[in-house]
Amino acid sequence: MENLLRCWARETDHPAPADGVLRIPLPASGTAVLAPVRYWSPTGWHRFGPPRLADAPDTSPPADAVTIAALLTRETSTGASGLQTSPVSNSLSIEGAALVAGVADSLRRVATFITDRREHPADGPDLFLSAEQALLLGHPLHPTPKSREGLTESESPLYSPELRGAFPLHWMAVAPSLLATDSSWTERGRPVPANRLTARLAGTVTKLPEGYALLPLHPWQAHEVRRRPQTAALSDTGLLQDLGAHGPDWHPTSSLRTVYRAHAPAMLKLSLGLRITNSRRENLRKELHRGVEVHRLLRSGLGQEWRSEHPGFDIVRDPAWLAVDTPDGTPVPGLDVVIRHNPFGPTDDVSCVAGLLSPRPCPSTPLEGTPEHSDKQGPGLRSRLAEVVTRLARRTGRPRGAVAAEWFLRYLGHVVRPVLWLDAEAGVALEAHQQNTLLLLDADGWPSGGRYRDNQGYYFRASRRQDLDARLPGIGERSDTFVCDRVTDERFVYYLVINNVLGLIGAFGSQGLADERLLLAAFRRFLHTLASGPARLRTSLPSLLLDSPVLRCKANLLTRLHGLDELVGPVDTQSVYVTIANPLHS
Repeated sequence: MENLLRCWARETDHPAPADGVLRIPLPASGTAVLAPVRYWSPTGWHRFGPPRLADAPDTSPPADAVTIAALLTRETSTGASGLQTSPVSNSLSIEGAALVAGVADSLRRVATFITDRREHPADGPDLFLSAEQALLLGHPLHPTPKSREGLTESESPLYSPELRGAFPLHWMAVAPSLLATDSSWTERGRPVPANRLTARLAGTVTKLPEGYALLPLHPWQAHEVRRRPQTAALSDTGLLQDLGAHGPDWHPTSSLRTVYRAHAPAMLKLSLGLRITNSRRENLRKELHRGVEVHRLLRSGLGQEWRSEHPGFDIVRDPAWLAVDTPDGTPVPGLDVVIRHNPFGPTDDVSCVAGLLSPRPCPSTPLEGTPEHSDKQGPGLRSRLAEVVTRLARRTGRPRGAVAAEWFLRYLGHVVRPVLWLDAEAGVALEAHQQNTLLLLDADGWPSGGRYRDNQGYYFRASRRQDLDARLPGIGERSDTFVCDRVTDERFVYYLVINNVLGLIGAFGSQGLADERLLLAAFRRFLHTLASGPARLRTSLPSLLLDSPVLRCKANLLTRLHGLDELVGPVDTQSVYVTIANPLHS
């Protein structure tokens, strides 16, 4: 419910209500939504009480999320709600109906996740896996953060990280005439082809025909893709052979389709044709090329320069992949795998930022000094961020707000500055939203380093093409990664600043850990240092953030209402962007 209200408030750039009540006009339905404001966040992470429809009897129950989603979709044709979409009738459009269904699906799944965690609260011994499976509520500014269209009730416990799912991979054997692959994976300085890596990960299997390669698939994807005519035709010829499920269990991480196994040298990013948030998650061939290309770019000397400035930050590399082509060389969608380095062990305290901030059921024994759950995070819910900051405050004897401010400043130094450096020095901008950003914590819980992951989320600045080509000749020819600077700035500001940093500030404020205004002031000082201090970076981005009264921001509600898939089409039209007030502008 709060997600929908937050989305509407952000995407209409609604100011803080003077009387403490958010009003959403619904003229097409002859009513309005009234939601009491429990906390108004300068960065958008607002908290609301139960909403009601205007003029409803006092005895009526609060309006539910599905009802509000349906009412909002009716308003989009008139623009009276403040949201603008393509013209539709006052009845639900196809995209609007899909949004309502997604809201219902997400709501149902979150209720299941919360119930399961209350019944089984204990995490396992693998710290990395526990952190990856901690994102129970999803993106706080997305209308359908946990919808998974097509995943059945029986499949959900197996494939959901929130339910601590686990499953063996499904394997296919691919004839050499169909195999498409590339690898920059090395061991002791020697190259290792991708098919050797998958054979090692598969272990003992039925003897393969000469030259065939082993291709791992997500079991859901294997069941779905076998019914496609293109795949069926290749199977009929024997060039593609179905070997079934085999081997030890792998665990879904926060993205669902990237799977992890403790002590394995690689994680696997699999195609998964489910619609998750805004997209169906099947790998695109350009993304496979992109991951290997970035690995080679960093090995050209750029990575060493970066580490000399920021030794605690790196990219989790995607240096190898396998896929299937038809005999005429056409890529077959859905039959591919990215082979990702696994740099983490079970004892490494590393967490995707989104999971660190996400409220989840708290232990039965309350943590002394923790914010009041019912007021700040929801009944019986607490984020790991709240736990870490509260324990640090108790250990150091300092006020929790002071500890939160220092924690935030360390985060800026260990995570944000390295990402800005890479853009400033090399012209490579990272789509560093909270789920793509991994934070390393020291033994006390302070930020000590970071990693970026995602072979989709790179933007090579068009203005730096010559410099990048000098580092790696031919870069971008197959990966389609060069983007004009205007769009790069827009995306970089949204993902790194609005989603990541301002989202972190919003979590601190909405969870009662710190005053957002103080953290915004600290972020301004950080940006001033990067723009004009002795440690300044060769980038105009800090000045843009400080001087612009407005920012461009991705609108997840409008993107869903438009029925857009963010993995399809040109990068500048994959999502809907709106203009919002810049909370950093003073």
